[in-house]
Formats: sequence, C-alpha cells, structure tokens
Amino acid sequence: MSSITIAQARAIVAGALGHGRGASMRPLVVLVLDPGGHPVAYEREDAAAPMRFKVADGKAHGALGLGIGSRALFERAQQQPFFVQAVNGAFGGRLVPVPGGVLVRDGEGGAVIGAVGVSGDTSDNDEAAAVAGIKAAGLVGDTG
Repeated sequence: MSSITIAQARAIVAGALGHGRGASMRPLVVLVLDPGGHPVAYEREDAAAPMRFKVADGKAHGALGLGIGSRALFERAQQQPFFVQAVNGAFGGRLVPVPGGVLVRDGEGGAVIGAVGVSGDTSDNDEAAAVAGIKAAGLVGDTG
C-alpha cells in the first residue's frame, strides 16, 4: 500500500493554511493521516478553538475508515441517519460526518494514500481548504 510522505503532508498543511488565510477564514487546524489512520502532519493556527483537533480527526478518520469523503458521509447521514449513528458507535463516537474530511489519492482514480481533516471555519470552507492543500501538494482530493 502506498502512503503519503512527510513532505507531501507538510505541503498539504501549508497549502490548506495558505488557502484559509487567503480566504480570510477563521483559524484552522489541519491534520494529515496515512492510510492506516496514523498522523503524519498536524498544525493548529494561533487562536484556533481547543476542540478543533478532535473535529478534524473525526472528519479525516471517518473519510478513511469508510472510504468516502466526509461530504458524502454527511449526505448519507441525511438519508440513512441510523446507519451513520451505528457506524459512529463502532468508531467509538469519533466520527464527524460533515464536510472537511477529504481522501488523498496519488492520482485521478488512484490509490488512497491518506486523508486530510480540516476544522475551524464552516464545513464547506474547511473542505475547500483541504482540497486546496491536497492540490498544492500535487495530489488529488476525493470529497465523494
């Protein structure tokens, strides 16, 4: 299984934070996980709320664990709330089914090499920052 490199993870963090600053977003946290769910890179901007790490972690782990971006998981939660509630129980309450958790692929349609979770602004803005960071690293973000 291919895995995201530390250099790629750092580029994602820098790209996501740069996007957030350029869009005047609230302070963000960015977490990059490898395919096994292990943290590779993490950064918290000054003044980001204390629980943002756990939210970013829940978004990234949900995407990775279910193989779909957290936006798709959010949509599924609206259609099948009992399923998502049950999965969240299986995840130990750690799942955060809102946009901002994005799978990282090594190319269009390529293998999943990690996931990114962003938290701090609106869910849509968090997702946009994650996608921008992934693109800045020369990789492909999968929100679906």
